[in-house]
Amino acid sequence: MPDPPRIIVLEGDQTGQELLDQALRLLDAGICGFAVELESYDLSLENRRRTGNEVVIAAARAMRESGYGIKAATITPEGADDVGSPNKILREAVEGKVIIRAGRRIPGVTPIGGVHHPVSVVRMAVEDAYGAEERRAAEGGDEVAFRTERVHRSVCRAVAEYAFRTAARTHARVYGGPKWTVSPVYEGMLKEEMDAAAGRFPDVPYQPQLIDVTYAGLVGGVPSEAPLVIPALNRDGDCLSELVLALFGSIAGAESVLLSFDEELRTTVVMTEAPHGTAPALEGKDIANPMAMILAVAALLRYLGEDGHAQAGIASRAVYEAVLEAAASGVRTPDLGGHASTSELTDEVIARVRTKREIWSSLDAEPGA
Repeated sequence: MPDPPRIIVLEGDQTGQELLDQALRLLDAGICGFAVELESYDLSLENRRRTGNEVVIAAARAMRESGYGIKAATITPEGADDVGSPNKILREAVEGKVIIRAGRRIPGVTPIGGVHHPVSVVRMAVEDAYGAEERRAAEGGDEVAFRTERVHRSVCRAVAEYAFRTAARTHARVYGGPKWTVSPVYEGMLKEEMDAAAGRFPDVPYQPQLIDVTYAGLVGGVPSEAPLVIPALNRDGDCLSELVLALFGSIAGAESVLLSFDEELRTTVVMTEAPHGTAPALEGKDIANPMAMILAVAALLRYLGEDGHAQAGIASRAVYEAVLEAAASGVRTPDLGGHASTSELTDEVIARVRTKREIWSSLDAEPGA
């Protein structure tokens, strides 16, 4: 029997840590159906300051060794002389190239703009506007600001390739893109890689659109009978993700996944998390929505399943279904118009996962992730 997979747990701040604690309940062997080894690192703001971010570097090193991580929301202080964003450090340290966020309908929550099918945003995890060199200078009695951005072709290729892989797996259409007409050299590099990926995936429907047209299409309800996958630059994708999740009614209804690849574009590191922040106003009240953090567990289990841990793939499917079924039955937190507490919703998901595994076992059925 293979050793249990080692999952690196990146603890966080405020409500972010409370939601992680709830979500990790799903990884109990009696619930998910197989054993995992959890190794925790304290990425709270207090500990990052105390260690001068050494704990973040150690956590990234552990993820590169194990291949798997799950992260709570953390505080990013505003001061330029403070410890900064742990997300930026982690992404660079594990050589992350792609972030994927998938908006999907939440049963009982009315989407905006006629959006019905899932929309996945596949964006750069590094470079572009984030980390760009900036400066200001006097010019003719005025002041001018400069910013030097950069993207590597390897990152563009990873975004395009994973977008088409996702579309092939989910029977989706690749839609959207950068503003390549205005910026044929810089933004055009991603478009070139999108076109090249389209040649490698001839069976995937491909409809490139400029970023402004992409926004308009999403708000106007893109006519589609299938899911969409949108490849994007880093900042475009950051903005698109917020829009897409809002179109489905809540930023708490989807997970976020960071991916690293080798030279053959095989996945080497998977880190999942909720896309929202630490919600300090909700800390200690047991009313925050744990859906996104629980879905982060489901996503991590899916990748474990793809890496040969068959029971993880089955557990992933059970968790995804249980979360959405709970919402459909009216078990929702106050932000989605319900009355369930954080722990009550988690209890409901756990009970449904147990039931599904028992039924599937009785039927000798093993649905895939």
